[in-house]
Amino acid sequence: MHAMRAEQFSGYEGLKPVDLPKPGVSDGKVLLRMTATGVTPLEHTILSGRFPPAKAPLVLGSEGAGVVEEGGGTDFPVGSRVMFTGTYGVFEDGTYSEWLAVQKESLCLIPEGIDDVSAAGIPVAYLTAQVALTRAGFQAGKTVLAPAIGGSVGNAVTQLARAQGAKHAMSSTTNHAKAEHAKADGFNEVIDTSVEKLGDGVRRITGGYGADIVIDGIGGEVFSEALGALAPGGSLTTLGYSASRKATIDVTNLIWQQASIQSFILFAQPQAVLANAWNAIVSLLQSGAIKPIVAKTFPLAEAADALRYLVEGRPFGRVVLTI
Repeated sequence: MHAMRAEQFSGYEGLKPVDLPKPGVSDGKVLLRMTATGVTPLEHTILSGRFPPAKAPLVLGSEGAGVVEEGGGTDFPVGSRVMFTGTYGVFEDGTYSEWLAVQKESLCLIPEGIDDVSAAGIPVAYLTAQVALTRAGFQAGKTVLAPAIGGSVGNAVTQLARAQGAKHAMSSTTNHAKAEHAKADGFNEVIDTSVEKLGDGVRRITGGYGADIVIDGIGGEVFSEALGALAPGGSLTTLGYSASRKATIDVTNLIWQQASIQSFILFAQPQAVLANAWNAIVSLLQSGAIKPIVAKTFPLAEAADALRYLVEGRPFGRVVLTI
C-alpha cells in the first residue's frame, strides 16, 4: 500500500512516499480502506522534531475517514463509512496511508449527508472542542471565547457553543480578510484584533461582562490576552501552543477575577467521555446545527505541501488529504 512516512524528523523534506505491507486484523482492530485524512498542526510538531515521544520512521496522521473492510462486527459492518482519531501517527503508524487497522473503540459512524472529506477533519477538532467545553462546565447561557476562528479547534468550539445555547460564542482573528470571511459564513461575534484588542472586543460584545469560558489552542501572548478577557469566576482551558509555548500573565488579575486555568489533552480522556462527546457531535451534525469547513484538499502524495499550506498559509478551515 502507498503511504507518506516521516523517514526522519527534519521538516517537510523528511516526509517521503513509501510502499508498505497492507496491515492485518488482530487484537480487536478493524481494517479500514482510508478515503481521507485530516491534516493537523501535530504532524508539523512531530515532523519538526518537537515531540520527543514520537520515533521515526513514522507514518503521520492522527485522524481520518474510511470504509470498513474487515473486523467491524455488527457495530461496524463491512462497507460502513467511519471517522476516527487516536494516537495513530504518534506512537504507531497513522492515517497518511491507503489502509489502516484501527481500534474498534476509536470508530464513529459517519452520519448521512456528511461526505468523507468533511468527516476526515471532524474528529480531533470537534472532540477536543466538545470535551473541553464539558470539562469547563459549559451550559446554555454561558459566554464562550475560542480564539482563531479560522483554525480547527477555534471554529469547532464556536460552532458547538453556539449550537448548544451559548449566550455569546466569540472568536477572533488577527487577519481582517478572515474576519470578513467569518462574517460571510455567519460568525457574527468575531473580534478582529487588527483593529481592536481581544479583551476590548470581548467586553464590547458582552456588555463589559467578559467570557465565562475561554478555550485557547494558540498559546503565547494570545493566552495572556484571553486570560484578561475572563469574567469573574471564569475558567481558561489551554490545549495548544501554535503561536508560542511561553506566555506572561499578571497573577493578581487571576486572583482578583477568582479565575482558574486548566490544561487538556484529547488522547488522555476516558473512553466514556469520548463516547458522550461523539453522541453530542453526531446529533448536531445530523440536525445541521454544526457544519465542518474544509479550506482545501490535496492528494496523499502531496502531504508535505498540504502540511506547509496549513502551517504557513493559515487557511480558514480544515486541510484534508484525499486517498
